[in-house]
Amino acid sequence: MSGLIGLEYVLNLYSIQHIELAQKLGIKKQNINMWVKGRQNIPKKYLPVLEDIFGIDRTYFSKEITEIDQLEIQKEKIKRELKPVVKKIEQHFSLGEINDLVEVPVYDEEEMNAIEWEIERRSLMARFKAAMEVVDDNPYMDTYRLIVELMEKAQHEIVLQKTVEALAHYYQVLPDWVSTGSEQDEYEDELFEFFDDNNY
Repeated sequence: MSGLIGLEYVLNLYSIQHIELAQKLGIKKQNINMWVKGRQNIPKKYLPVLEDIFGIDRTYFSKEITEIDQLEIQKEKIKRELKPVVKKIEQHFSLGEINDLVEVPVYDEEEMNAIEWEIERRSLMARFKAAMEVVDDNPYMDTYRLIVELMEKAQHEIVLQKTVEALAHYYQVLPDWVSTGSEQDEYEDELFEFFDDNNY
């Protein structure tokens, strides 16, 4: 393994020395060294103990972690230390295999909300990059170029927002029952009528 192992990142984040964790687990420091270097798998019996010590899901400790994983770990650390109050719950679209509304907490702590926002931003960037990688084999290069130019020049225009939402409905990216209001519905009807008239 060449990437950063989750356990190493966690130990650095919490400023815990290898010897200190080894003492907590009742094992030799060399074992911890082997784990963080990826030369030895963490025995399954220690995973729930690590999970309990750090309050972080056991799946993070043994794998090579991404930047998004690092943010998730930071978020869990802050939640444990600050015990932030959830001010409200917002509903956001989750676009993926199952397109639906998901509940997203808004915390009383700005630091928590900043990390939540950064996780979402990086996730979208990763998905956008993955989508762009198909351009080499995709005959619709002009479409991708237009998308990028619109994002650069018109990202704050309401007409772009409405058009993207309308297209999302048209291609069934969003559930049919989702609506942002009568104005959006009217705009979508006109847009879809245009599609039909031009045989799109």
